[in-house]
Amino acid sequence: MVTDHLKPRRRVSGGRAQRLAKQRMTTGNEAVRGGLLGGRYNPLSKTDMDNINNAALTVLEKTGISDHFEELLDLILPYGAFLNDHGRLCFPRSLMEDILAESAKEFYVYARGDREGKDDMHCTSKSVYFANSGTAVTTFDSQTKSYRPSTLRDIYDFTRLVDQLENIHMLGDIVLASDVEDDFAHDINTVYAILSGSQKPACITFRDRSHIPHAIRLFDLASGGEGSFMKKPSVIFGGCPIVSPLRIGRENMEILIDTAKLGLTVDLAVPPQAGATAPATLAGTLVQTVAETLACVAIVNLIRPGCPICFAAWPFITDLRSGSFTGGGGEQALIGAAAIQMGNYYGLPTSVGAGMTDSKIPDAQYGIEKAMTFMLAAHAGANRLCEFGGMMGSLMGCSFESMVIDNEIGGTILRSLRGIEVNQETMAVDIIHQCAIDPGHFLGNAHTLDYMNSEFLYPKLMDRERTDTWEKEGKTELFERATVSVKQMLSDHFPNYFGSLDEQVRREFPILLPKEQMINA
Repeated sequence: MVTDHLKPRRRVSGGRAQRLAKQRMTTGNEAVRGGLLGGRYNPLSKTDMDNINNAALTVLEKTGISDHFEELLDLILPYGAFLNDHGRLCFPRSLMEDILAESAKEFYVYARGDREGKDDMHCTSKSVYFANSGTAVTTFDSQTKSYRPSTLRDIYDFTRLVDQLENIHMLGDIVLASDVEDDFAHDINTVYAILSGSQKPACITFRDRSHIPHAIRLFDLASGGEGSFMKKPSVIFGGCPIVSPLRIGRENMEILIDTAKLGLTVDLAVPPQAGATAPATLAGTLVQTVAETLACVAIVNLIRPGCPICFAAWPFITDLRSGSFTGGGGEQALIGAAAIQMGNYYGLPTSVGAGMTDSKIPDAQYGIEKAMTFMLAAHAGANRLCEFGGMMGSLMGCSFESMVIDNEIGGTILRSLRGIEVNQETMAVDIIHQCAIDPGHFLGNAHTLDYMNSEFLYPKLMDRERTDTWEKEGKTELFERATVSVKQMLSDHFPNYFGSLDEQVRREFPILLPKEQMINA
């Protein structure tokens, strides 16, 4: 397979000693990066996609969306949407086709500070990044192997952990600050904990639209001053503006409206559950999910044509024996990949929930479900794999140990996405001839040293030692090694990227995260 999305590797000049010295200076992670292209896995045929598109447009034109409100109608009815005989908000097929033709096909989410440039996310269809999100209500305690209510401190700790994990590219409110009850204080403190803990791009949800201007003030303070955030947005706004089946969720729709008016990237998630809030058939659930997602795309573009929006069709699966959401089965992996394929069909940046294992601890079930859902979504070309790091227990809990394990899984997936670069140098015909004759192996050869870090990814947690070495070193399991890694990473990395502006932030906003919890005591 020939791929052109990575630059060809340049040979290292100099002798063996220079090559070894250069190799020792590298991180061992040169083989992968965020933004590699997916899109090779296609569970749907072209005919399947055409049929699903036609069915979704029929649903939007005939059935429409309920629970609309006056403000929304005033914004979009003058531009071609209409109310049908049932009083439901509908979108003519011709209008949808025009909107899809003119919709934004890419957007940027910028990193801040020292990370600006190198960690910016260029979001297009099929460019793959791994993103945290989810707002789990509990945090896994590795000592007791039980779940406790998550806290504001957990948000900061998860963020500063991700700040050090190279394969998780976007931050999010991964857990809920259950110890902050006031809605405004909750939203502002969540933003503060995330912005202070890392300068990576972020996606954040809000409980009320009135909090957005205050959050933008915080974004400005974190980005370099008044007006700086709008010039290079480092945060996109998430939410669930549709309540399946085919109803509007007002609070999140209001946030969508305000985000679109500002011209900022509108993120969302449309998560119907097959057999519960969507048809039991995967095809039927896919049609409904696409229709609900396209309704959001239409609303954003009718408010502000060309405003960037993520095609975030997140179809979920129900275990019909119990009625419970299940995030890790083969059906979930399959329909998530198919939803991504539909987003790529429209040429829109996409996101999907993946890695939503039903396992309660990082065990064999965890590994199977994470790998399957991550891999299919990435190879289908998901622009952002959300719920990525640390999620367990069907999205109810998050784990620090799982976060570092998932980071390592992400590296292996990115390496598989990158593919195999085929050219004269990588085919190595002369090297094969030389080494086959003398010395009979390739170890220590200049070609091997040149490529050892760009061709291969070296895990930090996965065990590749001999069995006798593993036994002598304590017979540790992956979870034990992850626990040690988390302890080390959180013991001395206490960033506060507000820097000298932190006192000003604390004067202007009701910050509840104590300063003494943000230093290495």
